[in-house]
This record gives sequence, structure tokens and C-alpha cells, in this order.
Amino acid sequence: MVDGHRTFVIIGGGLAGAKAAETLRAEGFTGRVILIGDENDHPYERPPLSKGYLTGKEKRDSVFVHEPAWYAAADVELHLGQTVVSIDRGEKAVHLGDGTVLHYDKLLLATGAEPRRLEVPGTELAGVHHLRRLAHADRLSRVLGSLGRDNGTLVIAGAGWIGLEVAAAARGYGAEVTVIEPEATPLHQVIGPELGQVFAELHRDRGVRFHFGARLTEIIGHEGAVLAVRTDDGEEHPAHDVLAAIGAAPRTALAESADLELAERAHGGGISVDAALRTSDPDIYAAGDVAAAFHPLLGIRLRVEHWANALNGGPAAARSMLGQEIAYDRVPYFFSDQYDLGLEYSGWAPAGSYDQVVLRGDVGKREFIAFWLKEGRVLAGMNVNVWDVTAPIQDLIRSGARIDSETLGDPSVPLASLGK
Repeated sequence: MVDGHRTFVIIGGGLAGAKAAETLRAEGFTGRVILIGDENDHPYERPPLSKGYLTGKEKRDSVFVHEPAWYAAADVELHLGQTVVSIDRGEKAVHLGDGTVLHYDKLLLATGAEPRRLEVPGTELAGVHHLRRLAHADRLSRVLGSLGRDNGTLVIAGAGWIGLEVAAAARGYGAEVTVIEPEATPLHQVIGPELGQVFAELHRDRGVRFHFGARLTEIIGHEGAVLAVRTDDGEEHPAHDVLAAIGAAPRTALAESADLELAERAHGGGISVDAALRTSDPDIYAAGDVAAAFHPLLGIRLRVEHWANALNGGPAAARSMLGQEIAYDRVPYFFSDQYDLGLEYSGWAPAGSYDQVVLRGDVGKREFIAFWLKEGRVLAGMNVNVWDVTAPIQDLIRSGARIDSETLGDPSVPLASLGK
């Protein structure tokens, strides 16, 4: 029974916001919980949008965080399809686009991120797509089915995780795929050239064409339809549809207009929060893709855009809002599925941060673990078609111990025995 003595408002109808609402109730909060989302769909998880749901292996209902009836049963007030236009920190009020004003005692910003747009001629054409929302996946799955039936071509701008996962899904439908990427290999900034070539070969084996070292500069169309794309090296590629997969930007407009502190671009942008996920306003918190949190383990501020951060960050923020002592120090984690390859990545090792890559297993068979090290310490590990090793990999990262590279690369040495 809600007693209404306190009101907690959550802006953002994604995984972080939904799990925060769930946690507030699980921790015994009896005040009002209000969840605001600018989409008409109930809160859902994003990984299936480029994986199971897009490939047709999972049904649409599988993406939702909770059954629709859960929200009423948990006394969570939903405002779906609503835009928040402003936050009044002085009055502790949230103003919605329909004129509704909601007062809060604590506020959580879980506004997520939005896909970056291609700033080239032709982006207004009907066959240009982004993939961030469920409606995008609904549309793109229909497009991929049509391309597969008609031997059509999808051009993907960007060879990051989303670009590669959509490429795999498109090939599953039978569509032709060309990926345009300015770097020399896929995932260059994430896993470096040492491992990027593995993914290039994976996709080439399935018929994907890559055009590296070039940027898409124009989308050519006729009567509203896409015909081809041009790149900055003068090449022209046939296309029936184009996907912009060039990253995402944190949705910080509300925070900025409310004069909350934002993180520097070097830290990924986003809303600056401490290890307890508090913003520069003690009654406002942020979690998920939009939050740039100080990480106690890594000793840096970073913004993580992956599923696990929303899954765990939302509950951590909820507990912090309740006054619990929180130090959010989860090892960053994400996963990807492409064809018959599955992987898990733990840690943080952006380009330029490591001085050695150690491989354990059979790279040719795509059954291996890669480790990124700095001065003998494991910064990150990625297991490819090798399972049940996430915990020992994360233990190595947490330990900060210097590890002999030959021992680390020896499959006969149990990972759990290292770093002790």
C-alpha cells in the first residue's frame, strides 16, 4: 500500500529505469514510484534489438523487462509516451509535455543515449535506418526480410558491435551486406587491430563485404528510394537500404538545462556522477547509458553503454536514493552474438591504454580468450566461444596482480589459480 509520504520519480523507460523501480519496491520503499518513458512501449531490454529479436529467433514480447501487469501490481505509476520538457530543481518538480507537473523527493535520470546521425546528403531518404529503439528493430526486421527475398543490399556505416550484429542478422535473412568503416579493422577502438581481423574474417566467411579506410559521404537516391552510397575515396557501392551504426550520444539535454554537472568528452560525456551515482544535485541521481560515473576500482570516470551497466546500475542508484552506502564498482561487461560466435568482454582497455595482448586457446577455430595487459596487469579479457570464465577473468582484473604472460596464455593453467 503506497502511503505517499515520499515520491521518487524516474525519467527513462529502459532497463535501468525499470530495474530501479523494481529495486525500490524490493527494498521496502512504500512511497510513490513514478516511471516516465517517452516511448509507448513498456520498458524493454536493448540487446535483442540487434540479436535475437532482429534475427527472428526471439518473439517481440521477450524483450520486455516486466510483464505489463507488473507495474500496477507493484504500484509503479507509468507515464508512457510522455516527454519531460524540464526539471525545476528549486521546486523539485518535473514538467511533462502535456502540462503535467510531478513533484519529487528524489529523482533518477535514466534517459539513455540516442544514435548518432550521419551528416551527409541523402539521410532524408526512406531507406536510411538507425537501431536504438524497439520501433527501429520492428522496421529493420521487415526491411531485412524484404532484402533477403529480393537479393537486396544493406550498406552499414560503421563496423562496431551494432554494425556487425546487424550484418550477421542481415546475412541470416539472405541480404547482401557491405560495411563501410574508416578504421583498418572492425571494432578498432574497442579491441584493437590484433583482434579486429578475427571479426573481419568471420564476416567475410559469411559473405559480408568490407570497405575499410573510408567514410560514407553521400547517399544517392531517386524518388525517395536509396540507390547507392559514395565514400570519401571516390568509391560507389550499390544499396537499397543504409544503416547508420556510428555510435550513440548520451541524452543529456534535460540535465544540461537543469544546470547539472556534465562529464568531459574524454570521459564519454554524459551526466557526471560519483561512485554512489549522485549528480551535482544531492537529490538527483543518474544511471545507465547517460551516467559518467567515477569508478572506484579503475580510478577513472567513464560512461558505459552496455546492457550490464543498465541492469546493475539502475538497482545501485535505487539503493543510493534510499540512503544506502553504495560504491558502484562493477567490472564493465558486455556480450555479443554473431552467427555461431558468442563472446563476453569484461574490463576496460580502450585503444592506447594497453601494451600487450595475450591469447589463450585456438584463434583459428575462434575458441579463445584474449587478454589486454598494461605492465603485466590484466585490464580486460574477452572469451570467444569459451564459457564459464567470466568470474575468473573479472577476478584477475580486480586483483591488479602482475601475471606472467606465458602462464596467462597457457590453457593448461586454470585461470582461477592466477592472481592469487
